[in-house]
Amino acid sequence: MIDAVSLKILKILQEKARIPNVEVARQVGMAPSAVLERIRKLEKQGFIDGYEVRLNPKRFAKSLVAFVRVKIQKLSDEKKIGEKLTRIAEVQEVHYVAGEDAFLVKVRVADTEELGRLTRDKIAAIASVRSTQTAIVLSTYKETARIPIDK
Repeated sequence: MIDAVSLKILKILQEKARIPNVEVARQVGMAPSAVLERIRKLEKQGFIDGYEVRLNPKRFAKSLVAFVRVKIQKLSDEKKIGEKLTRIAEVQEVHYVAGEDAFLVKVRVADTEELGRLTRDKIAAIASVRSTQTAIVLSTYKETARIPIDK
């Protein structure tokens, strides 16, 4: 089980992963060495998967986001197809979902032309993919990988 202090440390790190250890220690009222030890323990226990820098997609001409629903021919191919989808550079998320579709895939590209090439030449070209259906994002109001942490 995780205690309240560790939860508070996780909340702080989710807000700003690059926050100095001394500042985390000040906010939780502990010595910096004790906080560092807790963070290492949380990493070792798998509560922290890693640290990522979020790049501004507009600065890299990758501002178009789309969700591609991918239907497959045989559900027994799910794992193999899922792994192939994860190897496509433009793919940011791959989810195996319940319902008529097999996968919901989030992609990020420069424009609709690149999106067309991606869906046609990379996604639909995977063996056992029956069809794709794409929804282009017009506006994004919230996009995060943060997890709500309740006590």
